[in-house]
Amino acid sequence: MKVFENHSLLGYNTFKMEVVCRQFIDLESPDELKDLAAQGGLTPPYYVLGGGSNVLFTRDYEGCILHPVFQGVEIVEEDAQSVTLRVAAGTEWEDLINYCLEHHLYGLENLTGIPGLVGSAPVQNIGAYGVEVKDCILAVEGYHLPTATPFRYEAADCRFGYRTSLFKTELKGRCFITYVWFKLGKEPHFTLTYKALTDEMARQQLEPSLENVVRCVRSVRDSKLPDITEIGCAGSFFQNPVVPAVQAASLKSQIPDLVSYPAGEGVKLAAGQLIDKAGWKGYREGDAGIYPKQALVVVNYGHARPEEIKQLYEKVISDVNNKFHITLQPEVNIL
Repeated sequence: MKVFENHSLLGYNTFKMEVVCRQFIDLESPDELKDLAAQGGLTPPYYVLGGGSNVLFTRDYEGCILHPVFQGVEIVEEDAQSVTLRVAAGTEWEDLINYCLEHHLYGLENLTGIPGLVGSAPVQNIGAYGVEVKDCILAVEGYHLPTATPFRYEAADCRFGYRTSLFKTELKGRCFITYVWFKLGKEPHFTLTYKALTDEMARQQLEPSLENVVRCVRSVRDSKLPDITEIGCAGSFFQNPVVPAVQAASLKSQIPDLVSYPAGEGVKLAAGQLIDKAGWKGYREGDAGIYPKQALVVVNYGHARPEEIKQLYEKVISDVNNKFHITLQPEVNIL
């Protein structure tokens, strides 16, 4: 365990916000969290920070940041058709994708290129190009905070939904994930329902394979999303809204080329299209802006202050609501 006081978070959030926290703790094993609790060191406020790719700090954090750095992939069970993996929370998500490539394991390939750590994946129920991580999760292990009481939730108990889970709702701020269990296939099977992905495979004249799907997903992502090593952002900033079918039909009269998908009893709309139609795509005010290639992405071009990013996304939400009577919800965690 490494403890730092008044620690800069600049290198721990992909928005590149220049903020500090009162205390920062690197946890090098899950047992250290139990030790911390026993010593009375888990006094709120605290925040579990993974790769910092899904958070916007709007000010200095006056609490303790808990940061898992323990890593590893363990094969728990294996048969002719599938493999069960137990993956440590501090493992880089892309390292897991590369492990799957190396060992020819199917199921997560559409999720390549998503920044962050494995422990954060079930919280957000990360998804991309027709796949959600819940499709491959068996269980989630961790500790309830602040007591460090252990838990294990089977996938059916995690209340996974669109960009949400039990850990983002009822247990928000009250759990520390240590391991995620995945069940992955050993026989080729692919999810190729996303038009941009199939178009890219056709453009490159590639047949479906694990390597080719990963290659094309990365190409599509690179064509739409900024390089977080160069431009600060947190990927898709807004959730795609789900509205009643009657509202979607009414909106189509206003936006004839409205992008929509069935979503249970409602209709899912493309938040990026609504932001674009409202005139915000490519907008820039100082170093805060909306990415020109994807209107879902709020960006920091260099030295935008936290309050400038906050003012910008609030303006977008207000304007989209005024024009289309839809209130966009941020997908990122805002502190």
